[in-house]
Amino acid sequence: MRTRITHPKATATASTWAATTTRATTATRAAASLAAGCVGLLLVLTGCDSSSAADPAPSAAADAKNGDSAPVPAIPVPRGEGSRVPYDFNGDGHPDLVINDLVKAPEDPHGDDAGTGIVYGTEDSPLDPAARRLLNARANAAKSGDTRPAAFDAEAACDLDRDGFTDLIVSTDPPYNGVGAPPVPLQILFGSPEGLTGKAVTVRIPAQARFGKEWPEHPVCGDFDGDGSTDLAVTAGDGRISFLRGPFVRTGAPAGAALLPDGTPYLYAPEPKADTDGDGYDDLVATARPRTPGQAAEGTLLLGSADGPARPGGAYIFPAEELPEAPLRTKGTKGTKATEGTTRTTLLSHGDFDGDKKADTVVRTYRGGREDLVALYAAGNTDHPVLTFSTALFLP
Repeated sequence: MRTRITHPKATATASTWAATTTRATTATRAAASLAAGCVGLLLVLTGCDSSSAADPAPSAAADAKNGDSAPVPAIPVPRGEGSRVPYDFNGDGHPDLVINDLVKAPEDPHGDDAGTGIVYGTEDSPLDPAARRLLNARANAAKSGDTRPAAFDAEAACDLDRDGFTDLIVSTDPPYNGVGAPPVPLQILFGSPEGLTGKAVTVRIPAQARFGKEWPEHPVCGDFDGDGSTDLAVTAGDGRISFLRGPFVRTGAPAGAALLPDGTPYLYAPEPKADTDGDGYDDLVATARPRTPGQAAEGTLLLGSADGPARPGGAYIFPAEELPEAPLRTKGTKGTKATEGTTRTTLLSHGDFDGDKKADTVVRTYRGGREDLVALYAAGNTDHPVLTFSTALFLP
């Protein structure tokens, strides 16, 4: 089971298949991690229920309600020149948002996942749902031999090639016949002045950093060896870690690689700072179970060093967070029946989206597979969201 990609809080940081068949899709195995649905293709403003006096007034830029207006047309992604801002895929100095498990269309509630949505931050808005792009296997995945993957899910994001544009690491489902080591399912989609576009490349893990017949999974970004370049740590099976030194080249190859001990089936970055002890090396957390962002979890700290995250650092606790709930409306909209059912809220990101050097919070509240609402809350104010929108915007 995979976990959803999660933004860092102030610095760059948020499973087994049958041998003779294709890997199970990442979307299915990520049920505990990356959210769900909406009926319309539309932007939702701050205060999506106009009947509530507690809801803030809508902005001038977008005044649509959830479920009763036309879709918001997509606009070009602002062109950037490169930056050191985390999660800045187009290098314009504004962090962007990654969303997996997009909503499904009302007429196809059991259809395939549409892909991964990217909402870009702009000069005019902390996040602008109009500046959006959809990534999927058909348009963006590299083939494995002659086979194009079906799965294409975001796993981590960081600037792997040091060009000033954040890159996206995704997981795919290449076919495997059970002979030898399985193919690497991880791919890199490199950032650019236009954001995330074009085809991904497969992450190249040298033989000395592989182990057995386990799938390399759960990539975590960090400067684990303290040399100033971003590295990747990936599970290697049987308690081992594939340590891939940065910088990476555009073929997907790291500058070096090693096989490290003391791993577990799941790897995560510590929060809110990757360098937990301030020694100049980013650290890593290994857990026996998958973790849902925002929920409490226990793991083992692996301290960074010149040799990578190879020094045991003792127990590590991810504390639980009290998340605000996005104001997903429950009453029916024009031409539809009232929606009932249990809602669930997950953490999408902590990051400085408004430029005040404080960590804002982005959550997603959803009900079933067709209705959701993403909400951005400014640091220190979880009463009213700055903006809201549904991932139904990404539906064709």
